[in-house]
Amino acid sequence: MSEVKNLELYIHIPFCVKKCNYCDFLSFAASDEDKDRYIAALSEEILKAGEIYSGCNIKTIFIGGGTPSILMPEQFRKICEALRSAFDLSGLKGKEKGFFRKKEVPPSIEFSVECNPGTLSVDKLEMMSAMGVNRLSIGLQSAADNELKELGRIHTFQEFVDTFVLARSKGFKNINVDLMQAVPLQTLQSWRKTMAEVVALKPEHISAYSLIIEEGTPFYDRMHGEFPLALPDEDEERAIYHATREFLEPVGYKRYEISNYALPGKECRHNTGYWKRENYLGLGLGASSMVDNVRWKNTSDMNEYINGERTRQEEERLSRADRMAEFMFLGLRMTEGISKEKFFETFGQDYDFTYGLTTAKLIDDGLMKLTISDSGDSFVSLTEKGIDVSNIVLAEFLPE
Repeated sequence: MSEVKNLELYIHIPFCVKKCNYCDFLSFAASDEDKDRYIAALSEEILKAGEIYSGCNIKTIFIGGGTPSILMPEQFRKICEALRSAFDLSGLKGKEKGFFRKKEVPPSIEFSVECNPGTLSVDKLEMMSAMGVNRLSIGLQSAADNELKELGRIHTFQEFVDTFVLARSKGFKNINVDLMQAVPLQTLQSWRKTMAEVVALKPEHISAYSLIIEEGTPFYDRMHGEFPLALPDEDEERAIYHATREFLEPVGYKRYEISNYALPGKECRHNTGYWKRENYLGLGLGASSMVDNVRWKNTSDMNEYINGERTRQEEERLSRADRMAEFMFLGLRMTEGISKEKFFETFGQDYDFTYGLTTAKLIDDGLMKLTISDSGDSFVSLTEKGIDVSNIVLAEFLPE
């Protein structure tokens, strides 16, 4: 049994109806038979993980993909039953008699599932609710149908609205909407319209990520082909990026991380755990883990995974220098920044001794700032100018 006390769980579902034009995630279409075989192998891995980590306090569960909402209700049930058998999930509140606990108290475990419009139904939502799911993350990307078509999405904006309204009708009170900035055909005007349409639905959380063209995707091939993508130019891309905060913060969505906005108290606890270097265990095809400062990932070969060949790949024990660097460049993604006191508590080393010269230079350049909290703790964080060039700033804290 592991001595790790707290643990986040990530579960990967690699199946999609079709792959989007920008996607380089581990995802693909599959037959019903292959999905059933995968669910059986995944359940087996979950149960074996429970033998090692059964005493851990499970803080969050996140089922991502791919498109987890492509699963049938009974397939989803099998995953949840394996989780219940493997771990203490009394912190969940499920509606089904005998499953988790029925007390009318707020759940202490955040249980998120990624969903795509066009793949949800009443039966699926009711099963998720019964199994204790209390947070949905719905992939919209854009409210403009021409932009959705260019991205290769399988849905229209109206289908997203129908999905969102259906989820609300089934009692889901914590919903994130994923949006994508600077996509082909997008303009500042269409981006403002997308944000206005989404805010009108009053989701609790909005993620707004910038499009990155990754090698091996159809978008990458087009960028290097005869007919390149109709992307916003550099000035419009900057305007779109700045418009996000300028639009969302006045209507109550606070930016708490470079690309994430939430209503008060609705920040994603699972992703915050990543940025704060909490222990997380990845289960499923190609899933990554970081437990007790050791990183590894599962095989990305479907046949190997289904046949039980799940030995750790790319295992790495992080050095102290690596851990300090991660503490910095992950923690600085959050708008609250890094606590100098927490740094000392974690590493037993004075922050200013370690990063004082680097921080002072970045403060002089207007890229970082120092603030003192009400409790007297010292925080260093990125300024708005620093967020604009965050990749450059965060690289300053990488180990040499």
